[in-house]
Amino acid sequence: MRAAALSDHNSLMDIANLRTFVAVAESRSFSLAAERLHLTQPAVSKRIQALEADLDTRLLDRIGRQIVLTEAGRELLPRARHILLELEDSRRAIANLAGHVTGVLRIGTSHHIGLHHLPPVLRSFVTRYPDVDLDLQFMDSEAACQAVAKGELELGIVTLPPEPPGNLILTSTWPDPLLVMAAGNHPLGRRQQIHVADLSQYPAIMPAASTYTRQIVEQALRPFGVELKIGLSTNYLETIKMLVSVGLGWSILPRTLLDKQVRALPIPALKLQRTLGFVQHQDRTLSNAAKALIALLETQ
Repeated sequence: MRAAALSDHNSLMDIANLRTFVAVAESRSFSLAAERLHLTQPAVSKRIQALEADLDTRLLDRIGRQIVLTEAGRELLPRARHILLELEDSRRAIANLAGHVTGVLRIGTSHHIGLHHLPPVLRSFVTRYPDVDLDLQFMDSEAACQAVAKGELELGIVTLPPEPPGNLILTSTWPDPLLVMAAGNHPLGRRQQIHVADLSQYPAIMPAASTYTRQIVEQALRPFGVELKIGLSTNYLETIKMLVSVGLGWSILPRTLLDKQVRALPIPALKLQRTLGFVQHQDRTLSNAAKALIALLETQ
């Protein structure tokens, strides 16, 4: 497909159709794209058909219930994302000239940060900037970083990745010390002295291996030669803490979760910490609303 085809017939491609194509391509589903765009499924199909007619090529194959990109579709997708990002960036830059803090601010954050760190920040933000429509989405930190990288979110307030992606700017906000925890009646919880190597003898309850928190834990344990014996796995830290509290295993959790239901295990040789903060795309013009939220985060 020629790049010039994007402006063929002396007319600009319908941006709504382009946005619909990206939604279908990313979700591989007409119904999920319809949900995401707040449209009916027939309306999504009509927009895709119009875009294919405009480009005079098929972009998607419907194979049973699966949606598969054609060669033309694969060629168009990154270009379509770029066009939409440029358009949104231009709109923000123009809106920023007025100096008003308004509009939609799309941010993503983890459940843990949303519960334990964000409430005072958001309370101040909504009080100071009532004209901002805050679109707050809860997701894993890894998913939030990917959404910022793809331009779907302006900011991600997340566990910062150990190895930052090249197109993201990372800013630390909160240090988040981690502790080894177990229930008081767990074999480890009854000990007065514990060595790091002792942890490998008992099942652990951890987030998935793909999470930043798990990567930080494994990096810290690697010098001691400790291999995790995973009994249960979930990415919700509050759920892990509950499972630990009933004696189903030990875990490494933020100090903010320590209470009478669990015990912090004394392992002086093991010092663990992750960093919480926000990520933004290095090439994206931030809205005044995003700048205002960053200013509040930087006071933490």
